[in-house]
Amino acid sequence: MAPNTLGTRTALLISLVLALLLGALSALVMFPAAQHLRSLQDGERASATLHRNGSCMIGHCQVKFEADGRTVVADLPTGSSGGKSSVGAQMIVRYQADDPQVAAREDDVGGGGAAVLAVMSGGAALLFLVLSAVGAVHVVRQRRQDP
Repeated sequence: MAPNTLGTRTALLISLVLALLLGALSALVMFPAAQHLRSLQDGERASATLHRNGSCMIGHCQVKFEADGRTVVADLPTGSSGGKSSVGAQMIVRYQADDPQVAAREDDVGGGGAAVLAVMSGGAALLFLVLSAVGAVHVVRQRRQDP
């Protein structure tokens, strides 16, 4: 085995793992998040305030609003924007009439942000998959050339 083959195989393995992780992120997290956001397009509309801010894109934000005469504090779903807003910021949300805990910012119900991230992580997964294939061809050619 050539001295560089071990490094090439390690790079091949890392590239393949990255491709799988990014593909899983796209297919199992971001694409369903975009669909969930789109499902709220026809939901009830309410004025809300940002109750807890954080990284809204990964679902760490909460909003507070009135629904059917009661105060609801709901988590914003994965794929939401608005993470740069401060606590108390006003926004409009859409929520499911039968379950007000399921809510999203009205600006996000198109699913565009989550869809963009799904495409970007899927594209990155394909890039790493191609790099893995190129690396595999390189390893096979090296093995054939070494006596």
